[in-house]
Amino acid sequence: MKSRSRQAAIVRSLRRGGASTIEALCEEVRASRSTILRDLSALRDEGYVIIAEQGRGGGLYLDPTSVQTTAKLSVPEVFALIIGISSMRAAGSLPFARLADSGLSKIEKSLPPDKLRDLRRLLECLYVGPLAPQVDISNVGEIDSGLLPAFERAFLERLSLQFDYVDAKGAKTQRCVEPQAMLILPPLWYLVARDPSRENVRHFRMDRIGRPDVVEGPTFRLRRIEFDAGVQPVRYA
Repeated sequence: MKSRSRQAAIVRSLRRGGASTIEALCEEVRASRSTILRDLSALRDEGYVIIAEQGRGGGLYLDPTSVQTTAKLSVPEVFALIIGISSMRAAGSLPFARLADSGLSKIEKSLPPDKLRDLRRLLECLYVGPLAPQVDISNVGEIDSGLLPAFERAFLERLSLQFDYVDAKGAKTQRCVEPQAMLILPPLWYLVARDPSRENVRHFRMDRIGRPDVVEGPTFRLRRIEFDAGVQPVRYA
């Protein structure tokens, strides 16, 4: 288990159980005593108040009022949160949407300038809007199980993505494209990509993509995508 995941597991254990011991944590996260001690020190440096009581019957306790004071979320993780919250908003009035916005705003304000810059670059590729009422969603199919991991890697690493595609008329083609943006119109989402063989930008509906695979090779450059007036890029930070 990586240090970040291990430390998160330690915090969860202390919060849920109320108390623990070094030995119990070692067994729970499968790490040595010295590793757990280093993790506890790192967590204290981040703002968590972890109390160690000595003597028989003693243990480790987490002050429930303490919180992490430094943001450790990666830029893709914050981007993923924005996608979720933006989709909630586009889908209509859902409980806790405003609180989610407020919490996300606090996370973004804690990002250092370099991460904030990277986040803004990603946000330029995210477009969210309401689905037009005339769009028929009765024929929405299942998404290929390999699409999400393949698309996420191709999008973040700027690698081409190849797949089989079936258009609205049932025509089948094989594509190799450069993912440029995401268009989210709940409950649908589209891969917006440039097709080098056709020199144009196309929209590919998620449930019509089959056998997706990332193409190892040179990266491509991002291009500005123009959408209809009703669909705007997401702006947070």
